[in-house]
Amino acid sequence: MGSKFKVAGILAVGAIAGALTTMQLQAVARNAMSPLPLEEVQQLAAVFDRVKAEYVEPVDEKKLINDAIAGMVAGLDPHSQYFDKKSYKEFREETGGRFIGIGIEMGMEDGLIKVVSPIEGSPAFRAGLKPGDLITRIDDTPVKGLTVDQAVKRIRGEPNTKVNFNIFRKAENRSFPLTIVREEIRMQSVRAGMPAPGYGWVRVSQFRETAVEEFVKKVEDLYKQDPNLKGLVLDLRNDPGGVLDGAVALSAAFLPSDVVVVTTNGQLPESRATFRASPEYYARRAGADPLRRLPAALKTVPLVVLVNEGSASASEIVAGALQDHKRATVMGAQTFGKGSVQTVRPLPSDTALKITTARYYTPSGRSIQAKGIVPDIWLDETAEGNVFAALRMREADLDKHLQGADEKKDGEREKAREDARKKLEEQAAKSKEPIKPLPEFGTAEDFPLQQALNQLRGLPVIASKTAAAEQRAEAPTKK
Repeated sequence: MGSKFKVAGILAVGAIAGALTTMQLQAVARNAMSPLPLEEVQQLAAVFDRVKAEYVEPVDEKKLINDAIAGMVAGLDPHSQYFDKKSYKEFREETGGRFIGIGIEMGMEDGLIKVVSPIEGSPAFRAGLKPGDLITRIDDTPVKGLTVDQAVKRIRGEPNTKVNFNIFRKAENRSFPLTIVREEIRMQSVRAGMPAPGYGWVRVSQFRETAVEEFVKKVEDLYKQDPNLKGLVLDLRNDPGGVLDGAVALSAAFLPSDVVVVTTNGQLPESRATFRASPEYYARRAGADPLRRLPAALKTVPLVVLVNEGSASASEIVAGALQDHKRATVMGAQTFGKGSVQTVRPLPSDTALKITTARYYTPSGRSIQAKGIVPDIWLDETAEGNVFAALRMREADLDKHLQGADEKKDGEREKAREDARKKLEEQAAKSKEPIKPLPEFGTAEDFPLQQALNQLRGLPVIASKTAAAEQRAEAPTKK
């Protein structure tokens, strides 16, 4: 496999997810439909008839219509999408945090599926899969050549059905077959730990519907381990977003009651709203505050928020709110820049339309669309510098993205990505060793986490020299 594809595989999980995952804003559909443009509808019907009658082989009418609808919506922006019956079911499973599968967090390495972590209690966990295991074959299909989505579709399936794997365990330098029975999996959105005595770490990987209750439980566990925590790191790196009420709730966990968390503005009246740090804005049931069990100390514990280019949407809401209210020090890299809200409208026949309905703004009124949250302290990915950062896509790089405030077309990022990829490929060609992936988040080798802990402990922080230089170069010249 060429080194270009090795690099792409390493980046697949963070970059792609950051670009595609959305959040929902509950809204009521309009009562009245706008009149259809008759001439254009007649033209669409004429094309449909021509394709049906003259295409080289028979075509399915329903597929033609679905493709026409999907194309119409896809032409709006990168985040609007038409869901057919199957994709709508998958979307609901993803946001609901439940699906049928084996229960692994996965990435790509050298074109193979890498087990990042088996979900505790899942079939994969019980079968003995370990972090770092590589899946080389799924049933009769070699994994090399498959995209992440294609591999996921083969791993998922009906409950109580078997899926056969071939596993390569690098630590033991051996391959072995493994059969796992699929079952319903509850995805884990939150992990936590004590990376240093007196200091907690909470990682939110995605704002699914279950994220808030998971967050509360993990924080409770941390305070049971140490009721006098000296500091906390909230890790939102590579968190692509999710449901809006989850972002509001997580912000409210650290902020004073009733302060503004985020505002939205769009064409519909219900898209123009202010969300505050109060249960009425995030509780799913009236009178039930999911944050009620959190210790009061969480409102004042010294806090660092870690972000990177893969932090998008809901995670940017949290980082922006805590930054604007000066509740936390934001450290890392400039975030993805997805400052738009998507509403999911159910349609007949178990289909749906996910459509961009609003832009969101931080409490101080900043629109971060196509810009992102700029950290208070810039950090590199490793002690040696940034390995993959320049390769990651951001909102401003996506075709048809909504224009940000004062946004100018920037060809420098595209050039930087191309130069960085060539450099990595040259290094890979010269070296016999494969490109070393970044350390797992939360480990002792996690450089940004160690700098965040230094910040909380009042120790020197190794800030990014490269990013600081770029910031000075981009600063406007006073005349």
